[in-house]
Amino acid sequence: MSDSEAAGLRDRLVDVGVELVASEGAQALTLREIARRAGVSHGAPRRHFPTHLELLSAIARRGFADLGERAAGAIADGTASPRAQVTALSRTYLTFALDNPGMYELMFRHDLLESGHLGLRETSLPLFGVLVDLVGRARPDVDARHVAGALWANLHGLAQLWRWGSLQLSTGADDFVPLLRSALDAHLGPEAAL
Repeated sequence: MSDSEAAGLRDRLVDVGVELVASEGAQALTLREIARRAGVSHGAPRRHFPTHLELLSAIARRGFADLGERAAGAIADGTASPRAQVTALSRTYLTFALDNPGMYELMFRHDLLESGHLGLRETSLPLFGVLVDLVGRARPDVDARHVAGALWANLHGLAQLWRWGSLQLSTGADDFVPLLRSALDAHLGPEAAL
């Protein structure tokens, strides 16, 4: 197999994994099922991904790349206020989580991915760094890492509870935006009136 054929098969396996996680969730991501859907022997993925963990990480990297592109688009040229950029970034995060539940689950299951030696940190931490920077500019009086971490945990909880229907039931909300505003007010302080 030539280098380009090997790279093509590697990409195809990841493509199939991305499609599988989108349609059936993270629990469906077995080497055997990915190989079957890619039309290769069940041993073929091991040539490119010696462990199941490495293939899962490659699939999750695609999710982080997608989320990163969406986040960059949301904050655009960076001329909006830091608060407006945090709001746009947060909406993008929640929308991604709700539109891509299988990928979202996989991306943040660091207990499954053990991302330290598989390159996921280099993919995921820059996005958190953007949030830290924006929070620091919006709230220079706080430890931006801690506030950004608490906001991220709040957003993650909003995404999960919204997806499960719990927030709609308990709050009567039919849109997550008012809940997002409350979370941002809690972490960044009330938005200044114009």
